[in-house]
Amino acid sequence: MKYHFLISTLVLLLISQAQADEVVMSLQQQKNLGVMVTPVSKNAVLSSRRFPAEIVVPVGQERVVSAPQSGLLNQLHVAAGQSVKKGQLIASIASPDLLGLQRDYLQAQTQKKLAAKNLSRDAELLKDGIIPQRRYLQTESTHEEASAEFAQRRQALKLAGMGDAAINKLSPSAGMSSAIAITAPMDGLVLEQMVVTGQRVDMAAPLYRIARLNPLWLEIHAPLEGLPFVKVGMPVFVPKLQASGKLIAVIRSVNKADQTLHLRAEITQGAEKLSPGQFVEAEISLGGQAHQYSVPRSALARKGAEAWVFVQSKSGFEPMQVSVISEQGDEVIVDAQLGGSEKIAVTGISALKGAWLGLGGE
Repeated sequence: MKYHFLISTLVLLLISQAQADEVVMSLQQQKNLGVMVTPVSKNAVLSSRRFPAEIVVPVGQERVVSAPQSGLLNQLHVAAGQSVKKGQLIASIASPDLLGLQRDYLQAQTQKKLAAKNLSRDAELLKDGIIPQRRYLQTESTHEEASAEFAQRRQALKLAGMGDAAINKLSPSAGMSSAIAITAPMDGLVLEQMVVTGQRVDMAAPLYRIARLNPLWLEIHAPLEGLPFVKVGMPVFVPKLQASGKLIAVIRSVNKADQTLHLRAEITQGAEKLSPGQFVEAEISLGGQAHQYSVPRSALARKGAEAWVFVQSKSGFEPMQVSVISEQGDEVIVDAQLGGSEKIAVTGISALKGAWLGLGGE
């Protein structure tokens, strides 16, 4: 008998607790207490909205080709819109300055050879005890200086656009050339041609802008209140052009002009349909954040540090604990285990809270 009594008592306690989780209230009682309900709505800060965005070339995928020496641009081999391969000839420059660099290189080459012969000779003389060691050290120093000068002149020719093969062929008998062949530094597309044939250019003058256009970056301007919801890795779409990618950066720098949040996405699918400088509309998928809802501030019931809403049921209201993510004016974004079709109380919250706490025995 005692065992059955304990079982019955436990069942009654569980039933009481289940009843305490729901505020039983008829429609007439709701009307008398001024309790009104409204359907919950999905968080619309980011979902189902499109934001202005600009297509840009990622850092590291764009190069500006400049003139290695001043001279006359006597031929251009590619134009804007053409694809190029790394090492492909794209322009030729006739540069009198290149002749001077070649002359200095050949002189440095001759001096190095002479210094090497003198060093070899003095090494033998020192070995035989004919010259003092100080003489040998002076010759060795002269050889090192000549070698350094030769290396410097060779590097100057490489910076001027000459390749190793062309430099190795230079000799007093072979003659010199004023032609500089300019090649593409990377595979990509010529975005801009900044010069014309026959133009005189200075050293470091820009000639072409070349870029690799896959992937591309999408610079998005989203509302500032969306900051709590965006995370790196979220899917991003350009619906009108069937392009997609993912969010790679949330830049915590607000645009002063329109107080928007700066987001960056990398477009990997459909990048060939986009062009740098193009303005598009982008969508951000909240993915796993599908349980975020917008509710009026008046719908929240505070219980210490906790926040609750009252979800309408067949017999009244069920209190549901929610996590407050953002509060902007009269709107509160909460994370709640709702299906999206429920209705919640937005007025008469004090009466509901009192009835709920009374049922809970507090």
